[in-house]
Amino acid sequence: MEALAGYRLHIRFVDGIEVMVDLTSLVHLPDAGVFASLADSAFFDQVFVEHGAVTWPGEIDLASDAMYAVTKKGGNVGVAIAKIWHQLR
Repeated sequence: MEALAGYRLHIRFVDGIEVMVDLTSLVHLPDAGVFASLADSAFFDQVFVEHGAVTWPGEIDLASDAMYAVTKKGGNVGVAIAKIWHQLR
């Protein structure tokens, strides 16, 4: 996994499937909650994988299995994550 400019992540799953995830819509939601801290690009770049989850310091994480499922269906992972977060708020 690699953090890229513009709140994007390049993710390669164990089966070789690769996806570019744009988290702009999540980071800039008015009710982004803990994800608002990702707007700081230096913090965003600290992303790492822990126990299979896309993770940032402070226990901020995204479930890779959900991202994989959206990817397999051909969906936009970043938009799907933002919609789910917004519905939970």
